[in-house]
Amino acid sequence: MSDGELRIVEVPQPEPGATEVLVATRRSLLSAGTERAVRELASASLLAKARARPDLVRQVINRARTGGVRSTLAAVRSRLDEDMPLGYSAAGVVVSAGAATDGIRPGMRVATASVGHAEYQAVPGLLAVPVPEPVSDQAAAFGAVAAIALQGLRQAEVGVGGSVAVVGLGLVGQLTVRLALASGLTVVGIDLRQWTADLAGSGGAVGLVEAGAATTEQILELTRGRGVDAVLITAATPSSEPVARSAEITRDRGRLVVVGDVGLHLDRRRFYERELDLRFARSYGPGRYDRSYEEWGIDYPVGHVRWTARRNIEAYLDLVAGGRVTVDDLVTHVFDVERALSAYEVLAADPRALAVQLSYSAPAQPSRRTITIRPRRSSVSTRAGLVGAGNYAKATFLPALRAAGWADDLVAITSAKGLSARHAAERNGIAVVVPTAEDLLARDDIDVVFILSRHDSHAHLVVRALDAGKHVFVEKPLALTQDELDDVVAAYDRNSGHLFVGFNRRYAPMVVQAKKVLEAGSGPVTIAYRVNAGSLPDSHWYHDRRQGGRVRGEVCHFIDLASWLVGEQPRVVHAYGSGRGEPGLEEDVSVLLGYPDGSTATITYCTRGHRRTSKERLEILGRGHTVVIDDFRCLEIDGRDVKRAPTGKGHQDLLTHVRAVITGEAPDKLELEASFGATRAALSAIAALAGIEEQASRLPTQVDPGTSVSAAFNS
Repeated sequence: MSDGELRIVEVPQPEPGATEVLVATRRSLLSAGTERAVRELASASLLAKARARPDLVRQVINRARTGGVRSTLAAVRSRLDEDMPLGYSAAGVVVSAGAATDGIRPGMRVATASVGHAEYQAVPGLLAVPVPEPVSDQAAAFGAVAAIALQGLRQAEVGVGGSVAVVGLGLVGQLTVRLALASGLTVVGIDLRQWTADLAGSGGAVGLVEAGAATTEQILELTRGRGVDAVLITAATPSSEPVARSAEITRDRGRLVVVGDVGLHLDRRRFYERELDLRFARSYGPGRYDRSYEEWGIDYPVGHVRWTARRNIEAYLDLVAGGRVTVDDLVTHVFDVERALSAYEVLAADPRALAVQLSYSAPAQPSRRTITIRPRRSSVSTRAGLVGAGNYAKATFLPALRAAGWADDLVAITSAKGLSARHAAERNGIAVVVPTAEDLLARDDIDVVFILSRHDSHAHLVVRALDAGKHVFVEKPLALTQDELDDVVAAYDRNSGHLFVGFNRRYAPMVVQAKKVLEAGSGPVTIAYRVNAGSLPDSHWYHDRRQGGRVRGEVCHFIDLASWLVGEQPRVVHAYGSGRGEPGLEEDVSVLLGYPDGSTATITYCTRGHRRTSKERLEILGRGHTVVIDDFRCLEIDGRDVKRAPTGKGHQDLLTHVRAVITGEAPDKLELEASFGATRAALSAIAALAGIEEQASRLPTQVDPGTSVSAAFNS
């Protein structure tokens, strides 16, 4: 949380995906350095947070320039107010394994990484590692932290008979010392504390208390005047001194491997004169932070990447099983998970608290639990449940929902992992948190379902919700394929519930005003819609092909708005891509729409513009008027600025309309047919970009009769 408060919260059991494993935790390890640093940053003032992360401050400034100060502040507040789960190294028993996992079965003991302090964890399949029989749960819980130490050693590339120094003898440092000794190396452990140096020495290393020149002299004597082959820096301090000192004890052309979080304001000369190699170890090893590895379950071939994150954990477990590495003596405190707050108090107060663990006794055959935040009664027919509690839901959708009059009707919420749903429930007065979407749809006290989950779940959940007798609001996109769209249309036809799609820009005040002006005239219009979308990091979920990409997920918005302003659905859809990226998943595209009345619309969606350029600029010419909407903040009609035109992209206005339709206060004016049409047009654009003849031959069933599609690639 934004004030650093530590809480134990009850959340629904997570629902594992196809590449995940559900684990009932038995032991989890507190990583003293990492978790202490996270808590200190969380409890720091906003100014201190800004100083610690200037890169994020720059992102906020850039977003404010393009997206507006108000929406940026809302997003920042939402992010700062999030609950952050702690822990990343644990061990437990497999409850269930996803269909795409390999070698994992229920009842198996596993060491887990990336998810920590929870009775039940949904763990990436490649980060759930079977535990050999001789290894205790206590020792297995070190797996992820030990893999961090082992990855540092691998980066050092020191062979048998070589020498290493480990600077910083906290938990990771102690593990590094023991793994290095098991690898046949001469090891020197260096720290500012006598007791940690003694602990390193008790296992066979040379334990030294840092004393400047005297320490350097001892190391030179030990290494025949050469210096150590490599130094592993496992300290955690903003000071640059550990790295600077390491340069003095390393041999000519030796290696320095930074494992801990240390300062890096360095004197180049020290490194240049001895041609030292400065390296960084990234967490558990190759695969960590790689979406294809962690989320998609795609392993690296062993012939190309011998030591991945999983294989590093395996190696540690094998060393423990063979008796070559022991860790049980490093455990200084064990607390039941119900006393987790006491564990953190000890971690903060006891300087000798090295490895602190939490123990668990949750059954390996759990029952799904609904979490009651506070009791609520409502007799209104608009009682609602939400599926999904991501950043968009918390920063944009839920505030708009409350402003649109839904606050007293929010009954239940669910999300994939549970913690985000509980946080959203507490902040928005939602009565209960349920384990899964299926549990939410089965509730009799919910009449309306809002679907804000990942894109690949939308169509399936819409069909399930309509068949459950609910009214449904789903964020765009409505469907990712024509088959999904056909299923949605069939479900809508066989049920009586209303269906709404989150095409909110139709209801933006400036669009409403522009549409009134255009409807007063007649004839075709020409629309030019320029979108400066901006690039996304490779780790962003939009790059996951299962989520359909940015054309299906965002360009559909702009197709819908253009068609809404014309008042018809397109007969012709042309799409041109940059040729960069997987066909159909390109990010720089132009879409040309042709309408029965002769109107045309060109949507230019680009990720390579300057970040200070406004995101969306819409120009409409025809019917005797020229209308310009710049980023939904400025409206110009016939060359004159419209003063005091309400800003915003229509989120609240759309949700107000949804409520009015469901309660019978407003007619459903065929908005859904327009949503179906926009979805068909977006799918036609995808077919054009893919350029596959088989797809093109299906287009009469994919879009309105008479539609034509062409594809071109600019190389």
